Amino acid sequence: MATIDFGGTKEQVITRKEFSLAKARQVLKKEVVAVIGYGVQGPAQALNMKDNGINVIIGQSKAFKQDWDRAVKDGWVPGKTLFEIDEAVRRGTVIQMLVTDAAQRLIWPTVKKNLKKGDALYFSHGFSIVYRKQTGVIPPKNVDVILVAPKGSGLSVRRNFLSGAGINSSIAVEQDFTGRAMERCVALGIAVGSGYLFPTTFKHEVYSDLTGERGVLMGCLAGVMQAQYDVLRKNGHSPSEAFNETVEELTQSLIRLVDENGMDWMYRNCSATAQHGALKWRPIFHKATLPVFKKLYKSVKSGVETREVIRDCGGKDYKKFLEKKLAEVGNNEMWRAGAAARSLRPREKAKEITSATKGVAGRRSN
Repeated sequence: MATIDFGGTKEQVITRKEFSLAKARQVLKKEVVAVIGYGVQGPAQALNMKDNGINVIIGQSKAFKQDWDRAVKDGWVPGKTLFEIDEAVRRGTVIQMLVTDAAQRLIWPTVKKNLKKGDALYFSHGFSIVYRKQTGVIPPKNVDVILVAPKGSGLSVRRNFLSGAGINSSIAVEQDFTGRAMERCVALGIAVGSGYLFPTTFKHEVYSDLTGERGVLMGCLAGVMQAQYDVLRKNGHSPSEAFNETVEELTQSLIRLVDENGMDWMYRNCSATAQHGALKWRPIFHKATLPVFKKLYKSVKSGVETREVIRDCGGKDYKKFLEKKLAEVGNNEMWRAGAAARSLRPREKAKEITSATKGVAGRRSN
């Protein structure tokens, strides 16, 4: 492991330089990795492992025709590398639980019944294990329980693999029956396309992940953007101007500079007017939002968020509810302005992204 100083705190990080793909292949040479679920993370992780020379099979219920057909289209062969879930678990030695969090509790009886002594039960999210009292997912004592959680959507996991960039992933071991759970975990992390592996725990992974996606990554970001857009529109700015100043400049320019060089560098390299205003308003926004984030973290840690996910996502009317909510977002003026802005970008760029990520989509874990 390499020791990296993160803002004054030293952490252990595993890289592909220290744990090579060749070593991962050696560790996994006798394993059959059964990827359960071909909807969100499943396609990306399965295809990456297959391209890396790992023995992979798919477990997907034929009842979900869209996902089954997608697996066939991606080259998985029914009866050879594509099976119903129970058969895939029986054939596998590493069982990757990559169906949605809400669905994991539903398929768990089938998975548990077909697990074998010494199997590795693999998750990309700590949800089912940390909130086991809610989900009922309680692994038997004679299997390894491990986690590899890529820090991005299935789309990003596949795209970064194809570009050679890799993606950061969290890793954890909850149960080490075989004595080689960590070795299996790291090898699988490398095999699915991780560039850097950050050791954590199942609890820390799920608490940070649920907070992050409800907060800065998705919920907060969309809410704050909408608030600024609404204020600009109410004060007479056109849709294009409000969108450009709220979304376009952030996603197409500034956030990339932050990614490459850090926030302080971006501040140093913008106009004095922007710099002064940002430094003034940064602590104001921090003070205003800190109570919201404290409330959010408490809701995650106490299990409120997971109870709501289990209650709602498994409901028979959830898809209808989801489509209604997504339509509210997509039909909002700000995002209709966004569609118009994207249509002005070079077609070549859009074509390149579509080609590189064809058949891979979705949030990383649910």
